[in-house]
Amino acid sequence: MTFAIPAGTAVVLPGTGSDELFAGAVFAGPLAAFGVNAQLPPPPAGDRLVPGYLAALDAAAAAGPILVGGISFGAHLAAEWAVANQDRCAGVLAALPAWHGAPGEAPASLAARASADLVRRTGLEATLTASTAGVPRWLADELTRAWRRHGDGLADSLLAAAGHPAPALTALAALDVPVGIAACVDDPVHPAAVAHEWAAALPRAAVVESTLAALGEDRESLGRAAVLALLTALRD
Repeated sequence: MTFAIPAGTAVVLPGTGSDELFAGAVFAGPLAAFGVNAQLPPPPAGDRLVPGYLAALDAAAAAGPILVGGISFGAHLAAEWAVANQDRCAGVLAALPAWHGAPGEAPASLAARASADLVRRTGLEATLTASTAGVPRWLADELTRAWRRHGDGLADSLLAAAGHPAPALTALAALDVPVGIAACVDDPVHPAAVAHEWAAALPRAAVVESTLAALGEDRESLGRAAVLALLTALRD
């Protein structure tokens, strides 16, 4: 038995400090395999990050219901938009959610705030040198490309994401669309426990686990996990 994804378009948002190139590398192929076209909005500049992305989702849904998705902070915004626009949302793909409700001391929020502070104190290149020391090569390359593309707006963008609430569990409990959630069990910045808390609150959700090690070898591994989780949520 096969299950069709209930929309022909998915708008996918990248995470904090990331860009549409990484979001596309993760999601475009796995979605295309099911006949779904991935739209990949570039990051709005600086503190326009949140309203700019939400406006892009509104515009994409003008012609009919869409899938929405994202990675980390992008998953938060996708779910936030879905909660407010259930009549225009066919489903959600949430990869690596980092918190629910207020960010508090969530590791991803703390890391973004620290990076923004370092950019303002030492500049972009010095921050990149410090932030990429000792991390896997693929991650260093992704950070270097994306952060340079953000340019002068990077610090404001990082802070906008770090301080923005994700949907609370009570809000997720009212989201009656299928939600596929991908988690990496070896990722301390995006704890897999958060993904499972989202899924437990949502009426129609599933989690598929992968690893950062797999993501380093194959960007699409994370997208495939989210799509498989969505198909599982549709089946269940």
